[in-house]
Amino acid sequence: MTIEPELCKVEDALGILVGKWKPIILLHLMKHGTQRFSELKRNVPGITQKMLTKQLRELEDEDIIERVVYPQVPPKVEYSITEYGRSLDPILAAMHEWGTNHTIHKQQKLMKKTTEQSS
Repeated sequence: MTIEPELCKVEDALGILVGKWKPIILLHLMKHGTQRFSELKRNVPGITQKMLTKQLRELEDEDIIERVVYPQVPPKVEYSITEYGRSLDPILAAMHEWGTNHTIHKQQKLMKKTTEQSS
């Protein structure tokens, strides 16, 4: 792969995906399909309502997710992955695989270091 560093768009991509919560939100929507705000809040433990709202708005602004408001009382709002957002599936899968391998690498390195220190 030859990417010219001065033309690299990795920073653009990371600007959209970076955040503690965005990948988790996306994975839940990809796996479970359309979800209401309360379902997402329940499925992403630890996230505040304010942060979930912020992350969802940012993803919606980038056309990664779609927000549908149903005119009823009480209001019903659903979120789903857009067709364009589905293009992130292989990227998130690759990042997950790399993260898993990196965790194993770090554990092996720590074990090696511990073994060397005890010798």
